[in-house]
Amino acid sequence: MEGQAQLTLGPVLFNWPAERWRDFYFSVAEEAPVDCVYLGEVVCSKREPFFAPMLEDVVARLEAGGKQVVFSTLALITNAREAQAARELCEDETLLVEANDPSALGYLQGRPHVVGPYVNVYNEDTLLYLAGGGARRVCLPVELPATSLASLGRAAQGHVDLEVQAFGRLPLALSARCYHARAHGLHKDNCRFVCAEDPDGLPLKTLSDQPFLAVNGIQTLSHAYVNLIDELGALQDMGITAFRLSPQACDIVGVAGAFRDVLDRRIDAEEGTARLSRIVPQAHYSKSFFEGAAQRA
Repeated sequence: MEGQAQLTLGPVLFNWPAERWRDFYFSVAEEAPVDCVYLGEVVCSKREPFFAPMLEDVVARLEAGGKQVVFSTLALITNAREAQAARELCEDETLLVEANDPSALGYLQGRPHVVGPYVNVYNEDTLLYLAGGGARRVCLPVELPATSLASLGRAAQGHVDLEVQAFGRLPLALSARCYHARAHGLHKDNCRFVCAEDPDGLPLKTLSDQPFLAVNGIQTLSHAYVNLIDELGALQDMGITAFRLSPQACDIVGVAGAFRDVLDRRIDAEEGTARLSRIVPQAHYSKSFFEGAAQRA
């Protein structure tokens, strides 16, 4: 994973119809200038059976398109069935796995793997401990400010690659309860997969009618899309080597093209920002936690 800055595509967090999910990745395989693609259900294990029959074809298409494929685990494991599925995934030594629940780290100990943004890596000692256990890349938590990213970047030199999310709604929290089901008067065990009605998350507003957050099943996301396209150079100077785009209901191929062109210095950050505004005009953009100051989520 070493070398020039990499552009990665995180796992789809939303409950998209299986055919849409498949076609999205086929398009990414053939058109998106990303180096690495994360696959797998991170939010709710009940969704996985819908796209599982298509997984083999998606992986084959992505690899044929020159993409590295990483398999992501659930971010919150709540029962024995989910624990067993995570164990089976992690123990398949033919796969490169991203651990999003700390329980997965034990199964991956001593083998090359990726640590996902749901694992709390907040300081240098934790980072180096994970590197010593086989982590080749750590996608840092989304709530870290630039000062913390710089400190971790210095510690990571020569030990492990660092990745940050640079585009898309930020994953903020997970719960054992399903907010989406409750909003429709349903229980989690009989949710009727109502989260599929909101392919970009269910928007929430404050009592004063201001956009605030978004709900995705058991997951809480930011309302705003993080957009660090004009900070890519600064992040590289800090030691960040990979930049994650989180899939949204938008033209992700166009988004990836804008980020790739800025990373490769074919266009400047100002032009990249303008292109994103045209590609995703409905998005409210924010630098979120990066600047270390309060901003509307």
